[in-house]
Amino acid sequence: MIELYYWTTPNGHKITIFLEETGTPYKIIPINIATGAQFEEDFLKIAPNNRIPAIRDMAPTDGGAPLSIFESGAILEYLAEKTQKFLPQAPRAKYEVLQWLYWQMAGLGPMAGQNHHFVQYAPEQIPYAIERYVKETNRLYGVLNKRLAGRDFIAGDYSIADMACYPWIVPYERQRQNLDDFPDLKRWFTAMAERPAVQRAYAKAKEINATPTVTPQARAILFGQTAR
Repeated sequence: MIELYYWTTPNGHKITIFLEETGTPYKIIPINIATGAQFEEDFLKIAPNNRIPAIRDMAPTDGGAPLSIFESGAILEYLAEKTQKFLPQAPRAKYEVLQWLYWQMAGLGPMAGQNHHFVQYAPEQIPYAIERYVKETNRLYGVLNKRLAGRDFIAGDYSIADMACYPWIVPYERQRQNLDDFPDLKRWFTAMAERPAVQRAYAKAKEINATPTVTPQARAILFGQTAR
């Protein structure tokens, strides 16, 4: 059994997609980031960076005590290695997947996240910041579009790289992007959306939370934190 500390964000969706794809038994423990649940002491013991998702594997392969992991990329890699699914074992194929997983973690996710912030959530519209992140998101879409030319999936076969990237493309309209400008990405995006496990993962999200995460009351919690 995997305990999944989760909220309905792109990084949260990555993990539910994997768990649904593999049929791994899991239990969702909602962490409502709009109310500050991510700062509660029990959660910080598992995820010291006060971010979702995180997991506790109640039956790790070494047979020891439950194993806690935070950071969505690390979670995907761990679960893929444990289940022997969606991450090849041969070094060349494995690192083909991992480089695109890390590309999402270091590029697509952070840049699209800043796009979301300045386009939708910032208390004032800052044209330079909006232009900066909308354009960078566009550049990254272009990178992914070129990668997908002649490929069904990002690393050839379906993998954790696809699971990591897809949730960050779902809000493309909010990111001020047009999928028609990226035909190979659009083809892949449509195929991803049609996967039954992806549909189950997003249906589960609606069961957990059907309201906007970033409300006026939540802004100070989400965007006003310091080290203290």
